[in-house]
Amino acid sequence: MRGKKAAGSGSSLWLAPNPSKRWGELFFLGYTPFWLTLCLGIVVPYRLYESFTELEYLLLALISAVPSFLIPVIVVGKADRSLGWKDRYWVKASIWIIIFSYVGNYFWTHYFFTVLGASYTFPSWKMNNVPHTTFLLTHVCFLFYHVTSNITVRRLRHAIADLPEKIRWATEAAWILALSYFIAYLETLAISNFPYYEFVDRASMYKVGSLFYAIYFIVSFPMFLRIDEKPGDLWDLPRVAVDALGAAMLVTIILDLWRLFLGPIVPLPDTKQCLQQGLPWFPGHANET
Repeated sequence: MRGKKAAGSGSSLWLAPNPSKRWGELFFLGYTPFWLTLCLGIVVPYRLYESFTELEYLLLALISAVPSFLIPVIVVGKADRSLGWKDRYWVKASIWIIIFSYVGNYFWTHYFFTVLGASYTFPSWKMNNVPHTTFLLTHVCFLFYHVTSNITVRRLRHAIADLPEKIRWATEAAWILALSYFIAYLETLAISNFPYYEFVDRASMYKVGSLFYAIYFIVSFPMFLRIDEKPGDLWDLPRVAVDALGAAMLVTIILDLWRLFLGPIVPLPDTKQCLQQGLPWFPGHANET
């Protein structure tokens, strides 16, 4: 049986068989406590943000995100020493998440404004009316989320390997849906003590808005897992970039279908309404805050 063979081979049921991918996933997991403790264990509970200006918010994001790129360059994993930099999994994973999270911040944040009634009120330099700080923090958040998905889906596949194909597919789909919603809900709950990320109706955001946010991960989790997952099928950087852009486009379509057919989850002030058909960043829409 497939599951028994995997267990008996001595390989991990959680970690990737590819050594470079295994090292990369373990690095991203090991790095998570650093930025998580800094942001949610120090800055938020001690309310240090109360004295932050645009510069301090940007520095916080840089301190959180930049080491995730620098450390693997300086401390090269054993599995990566014989590989060129573009063949190392952590590089591919980082590029995929950079593209996906950039699209998420630049475009999809406006759905949070126009569909979920969210707003940022902390001082920040912005791009397309989205704080630079969120671009950087989203990168390390999404790395953690996607690696967590990788190891749990991989373990699930081992557990259900002997079941019929349709049941395996349905079980994995159900897990990805549940994990996506859980992570979306948990993130919203985790930053609830930060008063400068506001919602018109926080209860609706927890229940329904988390499902909207989960759409990101319902698409991205299974697609991200595919990078260097199959033995002998190593991805190059162009394939990584195209795949991330494909995932981003699919999420964009689903989010806009929600906006068009379901609309905002709560009544929004006039300044947050999308007055035209089409994507909310088109000219003619009201400015979001």
